[in-house]
Amino acid sequence: MMIPHNALVVVADGRGARFFRNTGDAGKPSLTADGDLKPSHLIDDGPAGKRPSESSRHEIDEATFTKQLAKELYRRAHIQDFASLVLVADPQTLGQIRPELHKEVQEKLISEIGKTLTKSSTKDIQKTLSAAER
Repeated sequence: MMIPHNALVVVADGRGARFFRNTGDAGKPSLTADGDLKPSHLIDDGPAGKRPSESSRHEIDEATFTKQLAKELYRRAHIQDFASLVLVADPQTLGQIRPELHKEVQEKLISEIGKTLTKSSTKDIQKTLSAAER
């Protein structure tokens, strides 16, 4: 997997997402921070509308956040903020976000990496991306 220059790299879990740009070339990624996304309005924005009272709060909050992340990726794709997307997330989050991704985002998705790296340094994320290229 080659990560094109200026590709959007999203590192996420059910509690937050960090956005990066590949400012290096396709063969040697160099990540630069490009913002983050934190969960917001979880009570009123459940995975399918308002939160059911009997649901596990932690699981519903993670599913709600993945829905919010999918909406943000669609917003960015729609305004042509990125041409290529790499999504790095724990396997559970990847499973939750796949069905939420709009076709416009799916068309730009060049790679998924099932790892929990949200608390990793930028250098460690770059190493993981480089290792995935082999």
